[in-house]
Amino acid sequence: MKKLFALIIFLLFLEKNLYSAEAGMPQLDPEYWPSQVFWLIIIFLTIYILISKIFIPKIKGSIDLREDKIRKDLEDAKTFKEQAELKLNEYNSLMETAKIDVKKIISKSRQKLNEDMQIKKDEAQKKIDAEILNAETEIKKFKKDSFNKIKSISEDITSNLVKDIFGEDLNKSSVEASVQQTIKEYQKGK
Repeated sequence: MKKLFALIIFLLFLEKNLYSAEAGMPQLDPEYWPSQVFWLIIIFLTIYILISKIFIPKIKGSIDLREDKIRKDLEDAKTFKEQAELKLNEYNSLMETAKIDVKKIISKSRQKLNEDMQIKKDEAQKKIDAEILNAETEIKKFKKDSFNKIKSISEDITSNLVKDIFGEDLNKSSVEASVQQTIKEYQKGK
């Protein structure tokens, strides 16, 4: 390719009136071509040197910095991910521990509540038993008192009936003995 390009340039130098410069385009006039080629080479060499020595190293440095930053960011991300996983595992462990503790607390609270309820139930049962005993005592006392009152009333009624029917008063001991006898018979029949 280089040979073909050199051949074309050589042929252009030989042919002076290839295209006429008379039309007013000096760049097509072969007598200006050597100076144009010189300046073309100078400009391309300058651009090549600038690109290869200044711009490419700066671009390469920027790319290297970017790669380093990306690599560092990836390493940081990996570190943060590991830390996050450790924190997550620690959090899960704490949650499991807390759940177990809550279950223990609930179990202890239920047990204490059951014990308290049993104590209160026992106390209530004792109070109920005491009230039943008091009621039974009062009922026995009332029964005895009412029995004595019935006996007294029966004696008065019997004494009044005998007095009304027969017109005479009976002695008190015989009325008491008859009422007592009737009560004993009644109690045996029950």
